[in-house]
Parts: sequence; structure tokens; C-alpha cells
Amino acid sequence: MPPHCDSMDGPVVLAAKRALASHDPKLVLPYVEADGEPEVLAAFELTLAAHDGNRAANELAEIHFYETVVRVHRAGEGAPYTGLKPAGLGFGPVVPVAERAIEAGSPDELVDLLTDKVRHELRERFEHVMALKSHADENVAHAREYVEAMLGLEVWSHMLYGCASAGPHDEHGAPHQHEA
Repeated sequence: MPPHCDSMDGPVVLAAKRALASHDPKLVLPYVEADGEPEVLAAFELTLAAHDGNRAANELAEIHFYETVVRVHRAGEGAPYTGLKPAGLGFGPVVPVAERAIEAGSPDELVDLLTDKVRHELRERFEHVMALKSHADENVAHAREYVEAMLGLEVWSHMLYGCASAGPHDEHGAPHQHEA
């Protein structure tokens, strides 16, 4: 997973900023598991209490709150907390397109992006396998190249199917509960 949820411009920190600005912790609570709520609420209250007009103290308190929310969020995903990442790292082409799709209420752009990428990769890998297959019976070295590419395509296809079947925070290949 890209560092999206860990970054200063990711959805978790943006929700935390909205919560602080509006003095409403309910705006960030959907990003944490229910058992993490008490810790997030305590950090929220502490952050608001620390706002005393001192800009440096306010910033320090806010960073503490963002770190707490992201750490609790990551724990809910079963992922380690490795610190806040700076804004602007970029998440590749998929995350922004997924965000636009959600905002627009239409998956079309995301479907096109993912389908085009899979189609391109699949055709390229398949053509490579077929080119090697035509020489596989010439000698053992060619046969090995073919077998490596053939198995590579099969494993890649299996992993791709697993990713497409996985839940939003599952490890690659873990099927949705209804498919298990």
C-alpha cells in the first residue's frame, strides 16, 4: 500500500485536521477502530487544551494528534506505524483516480485505468512467453527460459486475481470472506 494513510496530505490526517478545526472529533473517528476511540478522543482533548496561542506549542500538539490518529488507524489495519510521511510524496496514478471516482460517484475512470494497465501487462507478458515457447524445444537453456516466463505469467496472474479478490486491507491473495 502506498504511504497514503501515513502522509500529511492523506485522508486520515486531513480528517484529523478537519476535526481540530471544527472541534468535532466525530470527523476523524470513522478512520479508527472502535477500540481505538478512547485513545484518539484523549489525544483530541489534550490537543485542544494545549492550544494556548503559542504557535509552536499548537503545532506540536497537532502533530501529536495526527501521529496518534494515524498510529491507531494503522493498528486497525494490522499494519505497523512507521511515522508520518510528508505531503506530496505522490501515490502513483491509481490513488488520485480512485479519489476522483469516489468524489464523482462514478468508477469509470478507475475501471479504465486499471483495465488498461492489466490488459497491457498481460499482453506483454503473454507475448514474451509465446516468443520463448517457439524456441523451447531447441535446447535446455531455451526450455528453462520458457518455463521461467510461463510460470512467471501463471504466478503473476494468480497474484493479480488474489489482489482483485482481497478485501481493502487484506494481504494480497486473501479472498473476501464470501469467497473463502
